[in-house]
Amino acid sequence: APPGPAPAPAVRAPPAGRARLGPGHPGAPPRGAVPARRAGKPARPGADPPSRSLPIMFVLELTYTAPVERVDALMAEHVAWLDAHYAAGVFIASGRKDPRDGGVIIAVGDDRARIEEVAAADPFAAHGVCAYRITEFLATKTSPALAPYRQQLPG
Repeated sequence: APPGPAPAPAVRAPPAGRARLGPGHPGAPPRGAVPARRAGKPARPGADPPSRSLPIMFVLELTYTAPVERVDALMAEHVAWLDAHYAAGVFIASGRKDPRDGGVIIAVGDDRARIEEVAAADPFAAHGVCAYRITEFLATKTSPALAPYRQQLPG
């Protein structure tokens, strides 16, 4: 009998607690920085900040704003930036769009403001060769490999 389907590739589970970048990583906040509160969740006087057991998922869509030759000149820096965020557990997938007019990154983080900081530190963004569109979403259905990121709808 032919062998069954290949097993799904292993996906690194989110780090215990919240996904954070260590000092020295590109895009890491300065020491002592306090993360921004989630948009749309104003603090009540005397209330504890909201806690989340799972990181929030984001789709980061890059669109090139400069000729591809300028993009290619920054590719090594961009890949090093990607590698640092994969090592920190922030990025879980990425790649070029087809046709090649940008790329897509699937990321996890504590809040949108933090992911916006990470995107702004991309050498592509810092050198003005791309624009980012960031979409936060609740991953309510996932493959088994992404089960650690699965969320329940509120309410």
